Amino acid sequence: MIVLDDVGYGQFGCYGSPIETPNLDALAAGGLLYSNMHTTALCSPSRSCIVTGRNHHANGMAAITELATGYPGYNGQIPPENGFLSEMLLQHGYNTYMVGKWHLMPSEQESAAGPYDRWPLGRGFERFYGFLGGDSSQWYPDLVYDNHQVEPPATPEEGYHLTEDLAERAMSFIADAKQVAPDKPFYLHFCTGAAHAPHHVPKEWADRYRGRFNDGWDAYREHTFDRQKELGVVPADAQLSPHDPDVPAWESLSPDARRLAARMMEVYAGFLSHTDHHIGRLLDFLKETGEFDNTLIMVVSDNGASAEGGVTGTTNELQFFNNAPESLEESLARIDELGGPKTFNHYPWGWTWAGNTPFRRWKRETYRGGVSDPFLVHWPDGIRARGEVRDQFAHVIDMVPTVLEVLGVEPPATIRGVTQSPLHGVGFAHTFDDASVASRHRTQYYEMFGHRAIDHSGWRAVCPWPGPSFAEAERPFGAPITMADLDDLDAHHWELYHVDEDVAETRNLAEEHRSKLIEMIALWYVEAGKYNVLPIDGSAFERVMIERPQITEDRTSYTLRPGTQVLPAAVAPRVLNRPHSVTADVEIPPGGAEGVLLCQGTNAGGWSLYVEDGRLHYAHNYVQRSLYHVGSSETVPEGRHTLRFEFEPTGAPDIAHGKGAPGRAQLYIDGRLVGETDMPVTTPIAFNPGGMACGANPGSAVTPAYRAPFRFTGTLHTVTVDLSGDLIVDAPSEMRMHMARQ
Repeated sequence: MIVLDDVGYGQFGCYGSPIETPNLDALAAGGLLYSNMHTTALCSPSRSCIVTGRNHHANGMAAITELATGYPGYNGQIPPENGFLSEMLLQHGYNTYMVGKWHLMPSEQESAAGPYDRWPLGRGFERFYGFLGGDSSQWYPDLVYDNHQVEPPATPEEGYHLTEDLAERAMSFIADAKQVAPDKPFYLHFCTGAAHAPHHVPKEWADRYRGRFNDGWDAYREHTFDRQKELGVVPADAQLSPHDPDVPAWESLSPDARRLAARMMEVYAGFLSHTDHHIGRLLDFLKETGEFDNTLIMVVSDNGASAEGGVTGTTNELQFFNNAPESLEESLARIDELGGPKTFNHYPWGWTWAGNTPFRRWKRETYRGGVSDPFLVHWPDGIRARGEVRDQFAHVIDMVPTVLEVLGVEPPATIRGVTQSPLHGVGFAHTFDDASVASRHRTQYYEMFGHRAIDHSGWRAVCPWPGPSFAEAERPFGAPITMADLDDLDAHHWELYHVDEDVAETRNLAEEHRSKLIEMIALWYVEAGKYNVLPIDGSAFERVMIERPQITEDRTSYTLRPGTQVLPAAVAPRVLNRPHSVTADVEIPPGGAEGVLLCQGTNAGGWSLYVEDGRLHYAHNYVQRSLYHVGSSETVPEGRHTLRFEFEPTGAPDIAHGKGAPGRAQLYIDGRLVGETDMPVTTPIAFNPGGMACGANPGSAVTPAYRAPFRFTGTLHTVTVDLSGDLIVDAPSEMRMHMARQ
């Protein structure tokens, strides 16, 4: 199973896209292309369906794991009664390998403290190499090998890229076992970071597309739609969905904005082609080993194309998540860096919308642009048909039962002594050699952040949230849903489409077929009751801001040591917008020392406390828009000392405008003030990716003042982060601060 990330229906070459994906196209030509496959509209939920064959709320995966709540359908914990395909196949002698993106367990369980029962090796995979969270830099990934963190085997300067690394690791896992037991079957779950942001790719791949998107997203849609009709992936009489109201017309953009947007799409296209190339290497390996024809290959994306780059796109997605977008001028100044190690880039909404051609909307929403995805099946030894399109309705919960069906394997009654729940999906193997046979999957519900939909026998009802009557200024995305809201939405704002005749949801028939709509709404509630969808939680921002539950009791003091694993953000002390101190117990040898004492984040945003040129320094990287720095007025003397940083907020954060709390930053050596500055703004919401590291800065450097990993060369005993608010009182300093503000 090859699971791509954030790739829309109109982004494979075999689905009409101008993006070159020759290896994926070859799978379609030698197998089957499905035109009616569906996902959940978001990554973790879809991925849970792909590996279990159960619906996402029944898996506790209403949303991504970082947004879990206490409701059973929303808690981010896939129950043991919903066994993984890996666990099922282990019982039949398979080797099982997970390579790439996981994102299937609560974020607070991603640290070295575990528990490990929800890590890949705890859910039936014998080997794992990849990253545990939602995204990662392709140049400096947060890698885990089996159950422990590892550093990438090379640097970007040495030619490293995550996709290539994942392909090579997948091949080595298979080869390791095959040289010992050549007849033993394997299951490889291969999940690229691509094409999720950051859109990272070697420059030469992006440059292949120079000038090819200068006509803009409207032209892309028209070209792709025409090709889709030629290829048979949409009906010949289909209508293209109308221009999205949130997407500006290409011609309305300034020449500079068009130039920036076109380059962002060139980078994305290069990223997807580069990914296709390395998938091709994996397929070539299967051919070399003689396993290609007898390997069932399924390729799917986890949701529609992503709109997380905002209306203008961004050179740093962290700006989007912190509500701190840069200006067009700032973005243009970095246009030549797009795709490289210094950016964390994502394209604008217009390319998202175009990438989901012919459908409306995108990831996170349950219109077809969010939930209809490319899907390929290739198995020469098991499927006679070649290069044909299948238009039967299917959902990713159908993948597991299809695999079991073709293997002649019954779903296990128990796994590790736990009685298993029934599969929710139905197999589609009967469609492999029969294009006309009916789908066995007739009804499928959807819910994502309160956005709801249901498919039933060729009809589709959709209820957007916020609905048409909710002004965005009054009801922002992710606001909680009240019972009054539900009553109003159900009474007035469901839409109805006959998708058997209108694949792109262009004609709302809610008024013409009121009785059908009422039937569909009632059916949605029946399905919601079955699968733990209720109560509906439409919040998103609130779930981001709340502090996550931890595996230990609450505390205000954290002690870290060098040489230990990086703390993921979900378990690291949350220093944002609050008074805090960082205290390092160090020994400085004769001749001095340098290096990082403690840092959090990456070059996309973060902070670092370090020693350089004999002096103590603190730097705060505000989402690459500003760098705030304070250095000590004197050198750190030889011997054992206490080096301390303190932050005291001097105002409230303005999160709506992307501004964390302003504050006073101070440096101390053995309790003596040696440096201070006022920081007018700090990071408001999150440092992502990159955890908290003690004694070094792995990955990309938080500040350009040093070169990573910049390991501390003295003796670092401990670093203590204190969140109690107990700061050193320094009256003269306070007087100077107040006088300076007069």
